[in-house]
Amino acid sequence: MTFGEFLITIYIFVLAVLEGFEIISKVPPTLHTPLMSGSNAISGITVVGALIACGNNNHFTSIIGCIAVALAMINVVGGYAVTDRMLKMFRKK
Repeated sequence: MTFGEFLITIYIFVLAVLEGFEIISKVPPTLHTPLMSGSNAISGITVVGALIACGNNNHFTSIIGCIAVALAMINVVGGYAVTDRMLKMFRKK
């Protein structure tokens, strides 16, 4: 990867982070939990893609892939924990 390709990759990453933050910050709190539980499938796809990146021959890509697996799994586990807590609120006591 050349330096120019690396800069373009960093530029795309920063734009994705900023756009994601703007989208998430506009979601009202009443919709956040149901949307989070629905996004667990997307995080599962992220885990699969990150596992593929971990198996790459490039050392840098493998490290980034392993970090992506860890972060995506935190997101999946946290999403299911929040969904479980939300569903417990609707159960009869």
